[in-house]
Amino acid sequence: MKRILIIDDDMDMCNLLGRFLGKKGFETEAAHNGNKGIAKFKESGFDIVLCDFRLGDKEGREVLKEIKQIDQHAIVIIITGYSDIKTAVDVIKAGAFDYITKPLIPEEVLNVIGRALQQQSEGGTATEGPARPATITQAPAATKKRSSTDDEFLVGQSPATRELYRQIELVAPTNYSIILYGESGTGKEVIARTIHQNSTRKDKPFIAMDCGTLSKELAGSELFGHVKGAFTGALADKEGHFELANGGTLFLDEVGNLSYEIQAALLRVIQERKFKRVGGLKEMDVDVRIIVASNENLQESYRKGKFREDLFHRFNEFSIVLPALRYRKEDIPLFAEFFLARANKELNRENVEGFEPEVMQIFMNYSWPGNLREFRNVVRRAALLTTEGLVNGKVLPPEIVDSNSFSAAVHEQHAPVQHHPVAHKETDLKNAAAQAEYDTIMNVLKQVNYNKSRAAEILKIDRKTLYNKIKSYQP
Repeated sequence: MKRILIIDDDMDMCNLLGRFLGKKGFETEAAHNGNKGIAKFKESGFDIVLCDFRLGDKEGREVLKEIKQIDQHAIVIIITGYSDIKTAVDVIKAGAFDYITKPLIPEEVLNVIGRALQQQSEGGTATEGPARPATITQAPAATKKRSSTDDEFLVGQSPATRELYRQIELVAPTNYSIILYGESGTGKEVIARTIHQNSTRKDKPFIAMDCGTLSKELAGSELFGHVKGAFTGALADKEGHFELANGGTLFLDEVGNLSYEIQAALLRVIQERKFKRVGGLKEMDVDVRIIVASNENLQESYRKGKFREDLFHRFNEFSIVLPALRYRKEDIPLFAEFFLARANKELNRENVEGFEPEVMQIFMNYSWPGNLREFRNVVRRAALLTTEGLVNGKVLPPEIVDSNSFSAAVHEQHAPVQHHPVAHKETDLKNAAAQAEYDTIMNVLKQVNYNKSRAAEILKIDRKTLYNKIKSYQP
């Protein structure tokens, strides 16, 4: 019987993994901190070590290093959260066999353990590294995939992107419901389409619905359809998104915006796989895989009473966090060329050949708060304004070109009060208001680490207005 050591400071996780692996024929022992785990391993060798990356007394990389000093062929699998993916990749380079991301999926745990034991039986060692899906790890610099709309999209090559597609390949063939988390512009619908295209439902419809744009009255009709006369304006029978997606995949973007009443109706459809059109009496059977997306944490939403807890757990069979563009800098040059090629095709010309090195450096330094959507729009704009040759900095939006100098200008924390742009003026009502506005803008900018897009959103003004106000304050 193969023996597995579980090192995790979460006792519930140790117990859960221990019971699960015990039922699968493994003998397990648990240690609740790094030092105890190392001591247990030293006392009695184990075939595999499952080690959480974040422990109370040590990091996973320290435990890995000490276990490798005891037995250089030891198989160590790291358990990590999504935010630690880059670190987990570094740990693999240091000798870990593989890593598993939370929340843990039983099939994935068994799959990784199975590969480790197979490699061990074939005479391999843990330092040979994990066997990653070829379509992700071996993807060339400009790999292109096809979506269901026959538009091309790019698969990047950064560690965060590779991990994203590893998870997609794992969950796509299943019928799990999925929650996609990500900032605005990270491509949640593209990922939903990718999952659909790699599933057994790929020959059936993929239907997308933006829940953030619908009123409570319209949401029911859009989801479930309606019969003629169901409400004012219902002049004919209408199929809803569930009917249209039957047999395929239904993608609900910004699902957290749905009313409690609609959430209850959704829960019933998911549980019973039946629904009625609004105003109708006939029940219809439906077979739909549901993928939802949110830029808010739905778990926090249900804790605050904004989202049904039972519906959250129905959706949360698997969750994927889409990395923001600022965390995948290696992909920026690839996407720049990709978006430029698409812009040239859209404009029916090929005379814009690329980017000046200065422009690419600006792209790399910018934080891209709007992510891929913002990046695409910037490149399209630059392509339109460039007549031929290479894109230069003159055709980029000023807030991108001046982002570094702009941040420096507003980051003068040690400037004396008399140099504040409005403090030296006569203290009348108008200037007092201007001073208050300046102080408010400075405070918000500091809170968001001088991310002007986020600051403008909080201040409820556009970025250009914010940029002009800061510029007017500078002496």
